Amino acid sequence: MARNSRLVKPESQDLLRLEVLRTRRISPHWMRVTLGGGDIDAFRPMGFDQWFRLFLPHSGSGGEEGLERIPAKAHKIFGYLKYLRIPDGVRPVMRNYTVRAYRAIGESGGAEIDVDFVLHGTGPAAGPASRWADAAAPGESVVIIDEGLGFPPERGTERVLLVADETGAPAVAGVCASLPASATGIAIIEAPSAEDVLAFDAPAGVEVRWIVRPESTKPGSLALAALQELDAPASDTHAFIVGEQSLPTAARRHLVAQGLGKDQISFVGYWRVGAASPAPKSEQARPTGAVAAGTASSSDVAR
Repeated sequence: MARNSRLVKPESQDLLRLEVLRTRRISPHWMRVTLGGGDIDAFRPMGFDQWFRLFLPHSGSGGEEGLERIPAKAHKIFGYLKYLRIPDGVRPVMRNYTVRAYRAIGESGGAEIDVDFVLHGTGPAAGPASRWADAAAPGESVVIIDEGLGFPPERGTERVLLVADETGAPAVAGVCASLPASATGIAIIEAPSAEDVLAFDAPAGVEVRWIVRPESTKPGSLALAALQELDAPASDTHAFIVGEQSLPTAARRHLVAQGLGKDQISFVGYWRVGAASPAPKSEQARPTGAVAAGTASSSDVAR
């Protein structure tokens, strides 16, 4: 995951075990999973694009065992090596996702986190995280490690330029929800269909512009083209570009050429077309479920 942000780390990065409270298909390509219970009271919301490592149980009989075996620092190099030593068929799937919304008191009576999964189809290419989201049921357990923010507020919140494909839509929505009411700017977001254009709260001075992408068009290309048509941003603009790797790379190059300082640009390459992160062997041949656009691979690439 290519990244250039002054990462804002959380106060704690302990393993937090949560439960699925409910799921809801909110559009043809979006599944919302609400998490809570368990260790939710230890989660500290930070707003903006707060993201976390999500560990999903293996679908077989070793699912619960795998969650119990996750090392305490699985997001660090040595902990990750320990994580990889968990046997295939037991080792949980790990992906990166964004907090779409946090509620201190939700329908469950306690704190809740909404996580949106992009669904990109069905069949053998479906990734394990998307299959899990498509079939998740209340009471199932997951584990998360909070990673903090990729959008550093100190780079500016009064004038923003936000650009994303659909995998970055939850991050852009979270940023907009956290901006001051006086903020101005524009948010450009691609959607895979008109039905996937989802309204979200933003300051009155921030224009939210959705672009529906034809099926054969590379993700991020239309958002980039729309960015390139804009006037050069003011020097105090905080640009935040996220999505398929070529989008933030090309967008950053364009903005620097227009005169925006590199220290005013935060960008994250969530995924890359054609670069698949393989599922465990026991998951590779399963034909059912939906493909979640996640950060880890072309078949499992949503934040």
